[in-house]
Amino acid sequence: MKPQNGNGHNALSVGEAASLVAGLNTLAHNLWWTWNQDAQAVFEELSPRGWRNLHHNPVAVLHEVSDYELRARFHDPILADKVRRVLLDFDRYMKAESTWASENAREIKGRPVAYFSAEFGFHETLPIAAGGLGILSADHAKSASDLGLDFVGLSLFYREGAFVQTLDHANWQVETYSPLNPRDLPLEPVLNSKGEPVIGTVNLAAGDVRFRAWRANVGRVPVFLLDTDLPENDSQSRDLTRRLYDGDPTARIMQELLLGIGGVRLLRALSIEPSVFHLNEGHAAFLILELVREKMAEGLSFEQALAEVRESCIFTTHTPVEAGHDRFHPDLVRYATSRIQKRLKISTAQLLALGRVRPDDPDEPFCVTVLALKGSRSANGVSELHGRVSRAMWKALWPDKAEDDVPIGHITNGVHLRSWMNRTSHRFWKRIGAGDWPEEADSEAFWARVEDPAFVSDEDLWALRYELRRELIEFCRYRLLLQGQRVSPGDFITADALLNPDALTIGFARRFATYKRAPLVFQKLPEIVELAKDSQRPIQFIFAGKAHPRDDEGKRFIQQIAHLSKHSDLKGSLVFIEDYDMELARTMVAGCDVWLNNPRRPLEASGTSGQKCGSHGCLNLSIMDGWWREGFDGRNGFAIGPDSNPASIAEQDRLDAENLYCALTDDVIPAFYDRDASGVPRRWIRLIRHAMATLVPRFNTRRMVIEYYDKYYRPR
Repeated sequence: MKPQNGNGHNALSVGEAASLVAGLNTLAHNLWWTWNQDAQAVFEELSPRGWRNLHHNPVAVLHEVSDYELRARFHDPILADKVRRVLLDFDRYMKAESTWASENAREIKGRPVAYFSAEFGFHETLPIAAGGLGILSADHAKSASDLGLDFVGLSLFYREGAFVQTLDHANWQVETYSPLNPRDLPLEPVLNSKGEPVIGTVNLAAGDVRFRAWRANVGRVPVFLLDTDLPENDSQSRDLTRRLYDGDPTARIMQELLLGIGGVRLLRALSIEPSVFHLNEGHAAFLILELVREKMAEGLSFEQALAEVRESCIFTTHTPVEAGHDRFHPDLVRYATSRIQKRLKISTAQLLALGRVRPDDPDEPFCVTVLALKGSRSANGVSELHGRVSRAMWKALWPDKAEDDVPIGHITNGVHLRSWMNRTSHRFWKRIGAGDWPEEADSEAFWARVEDPAFVSDEDLWALRYELRRELIEFCRYRLLLQGQRVSPGDFITADALLNPDALTIGFARRFATYKRAPLVFQKLPEIVELAKDSQRPIQFIFAGKAHPRDDEGKRFIQQIAHLSKHSDLKGSLVFIEDYDMELARTMVAGCDVWLNNPRRPLEASGTSGQKCGSHGCLNLSIMDGWWREGFDGRNGFAIGPDSNPASIAEQDRLDAENLYCALTDDVIPAFYDRDASGVPRRWIRLIRHAMATLVPRFNTRRMVIEYYDKYYRPR
């Protein structure tokens, strides 16, 4: 018999305790915990302060909590049982043999999809993403893991990560950078059979650049991050992977060459033979040149090699904004690719032609999107409208085709549902769904039941909304105190009174790109102030987001909103939260009542932030652009204006501001504040129910990845 402790519980043996410690260390290095709330709760319980202050990083927490402390604490049978259950769930997940892919994607077993992306936004622990592209990439990898799809990701390890945002005394964005140490992160070094780092080389203009790689375990999926910070490289080469999207064109093209060419060479070094190469945006387009070089080394001509390579590549474009497509001066391309060109045995003119719409135009810049389109068998946009816009945008590449016949399709983006669900919502649906949760989290059948009050009552949903709004407001108050936004002496508003837990709360959080028009709602400032100050039906706003370091117009938008929050009649009803990250994003999409999205149509390719709202009962108020024009049915949220737009930008901005105000006053505010005798807004709850039933099971990355497999990954 096992020895018992004083309470009659079986005492934990030394071997069992050691096994739990080892299991937690393995789990900490697998990002599966980012979408498992029970796993996160275990790490938080080990060190609540460390969990909060170390950006919810389990590796860092385990550095704080010694193995000896862990073994001692595991004598607490309740904690030990929590750890056992989490490790058992993790083990079952990793070893599952029956998956969607085991039945539906047998054709690529052992030959994974190789997915190249310049950024992956897995979690705030690993801040190597700048915005929606990285979030989408990470969610794509997570769903590939859930589906059991053979899949591998390639990117760069930016050792200064995403910048930390603060606002100065003039409310101007200031960027600071903090170095990341991979040994303190959920990463593992990529080693050879001798236990030594795998080292690769890319032949760039200035010489050979060596790189190593780090592996992020994303459930069953590996994502490899290339890193040039090696002592054998010169300082310029070491800095190649220093910062994401370096504004210097030379550094930018070198990063893209490293990603494309280095990524292919790493796969070869690891004996990984992909079934298809998925270029997620044009940043990875130079992998095409490396694949062509390999084919030519086998004896094919350049034209034959390009034709074969084209059959192994697919390309996803993510933006209809011209500035979103990297273009480089021909002289820079000549310099950066000079050694590559020699290996390809082609002329400079031939190489430059690959990145030009007009191949013979010596003045046309080299565009990596054009290279990707010319070197891929299939291409797609990320919503139906974006596909249409992309066909018009790139029609000149197919002059003999009608616009509708341009070979660019679409797959509408989604989100990885469980990654964006906070603990409160997870526990709520676990209670409501019982045995169906979380296994059925993405299923249409589960969410269809939400429209039935017998499954979940109006009162339950309203209680959830209040709890989530309270969590958001208290989180904002905490972050505002950290920002130093203390009020002047004698001011009746204090940090703990900012925002009203009873008020209709409208959220806006995303990159502050100018086309997203963050300040649009304040074009009618006097009217918005009147709505905010209505004692019976008040509204309030929470804004967050970062502008690119070189985007002064985006910074001016931030400055304008921050100024209004401190020095206008909206003070107390409008806040700007600095240093937008994934933790703030999760909290906002859960706690806001309304998610505001007002891009200048049709420049929002898809947008995914509003897709994260549904399972929390937050409703979308959006321009009919990107994914929303496919999702909106008149009863699951609110539209700003019609499914069209005028050609004039000035007229579009004027009309959209007017339509936004009308949507608030005519539809949103009345529905939220229309309460019955028990104080429940029945009409609002009906909108929430229908939004959950129609949006959550449709706009998720499970559906999206399956669609990619059926349309593009499946061998032809």
